[in-house]
Amino acid sequence: MSAGADAVDSIEEPLSGRAADSRSGFGVHRALIASSVVLLAFVAVAALAPYSLVDPAQIDPLVRLRPPSMETPFGTDHLGRSVLSRTISGARVSLAVGAGVMMATSVIGVAVGIICGYFRRVDGILMRVMDAVMAAPAILLAIALMALSGPSIGNLVIAITLPEVPRMARVVRASVLSLRGRTFVEAAITAGCSAPTILLRHILPGAVGPMMVQATYVFASAMIIEAVLSFLGAGTPPATPSWGNMMAEGRQYLQRAPWILAFPGGALTIIVLAVNLLGDALRDRFDPRLMRTAISGGKMRAR
Repeated sequence: MSAGADAVDSIEEPLSGRAADSRSGFGVHRALIASSVVLLAFVAVAALAPYSLVDPAQIDPLVRLRPPSMETPFGTDHLGRSVLSRTISGARVSLAVGAGVMMATSVIGVAVGIICGYFRRVDGILMRVMDAVMAAPAILLAIALMALSGPSIGNLVIAITLPEVPRMARVVRASVLSLRGRTFVEAAITAGCSAPTILLRHILPGAVGPMMVQATYVFASAMIIEAVLSFLGAGTPPATPSWGNMMAEGRQYLQRAPWILAFPGGALTIIVLAVNLLGDALRDRFDPRLMRTAISGGKMRAR
């Protein structure tokens, strides 16, 4: 009787393991698709902003503070401007700033992280500089830089990039340190391969996963910081229809016209959640340790 039970358990165990693996992979796949669809929808809407039927800067005092309706789906603000058109235009600003910061941070942070992780002689000096930058709160550092440079989207990208570079550099450095001692890297060193060849062909491909995950978090963080700076008047120029500027204008009419603040705030919340969900899905996809933990947990629940 016990032998039969053991045989059944031996058959069910791999089946339950495969089922847990399938459920875990399906969950990651579903989160990846859902977050990508939301992000692509925002990108598509932002791309159509120049073709909007209503100019986001068009002022019409006769329809000021009009609530959402069929004619004005998101209502109008205190100057009679379309909140829908301004929210769509604000998506262009947030996505442009987020993408610009993400690309600049990736280029600079990856270069610094690779240099620190592979060339140990300069590691101590560069990482102490990175630690000094990380010691300052990102928003306060960005505000100080914007106060020195003036409000513009280009200056905003630079001001947000600086505090984000150390985080990317530390992630890449950790990946390089873990890969540097691998057998295939040591074999390449023994074979006499040059440092650029080893970095580009053997180490950098292995660090792509953590880089992509960190890049999504940088993208989301950049959009939040841009909105905060614009809300405080230290970000995009006041005439620019950004979500931060819209929320700053809408706070004065929160009781009478809450839609002025609610729609850009809701759009920012949705896109940041989607990007963070995308980052979590990529992390689960590229980190085999997390996948093994999820699978082993599924096996225990199946038992």
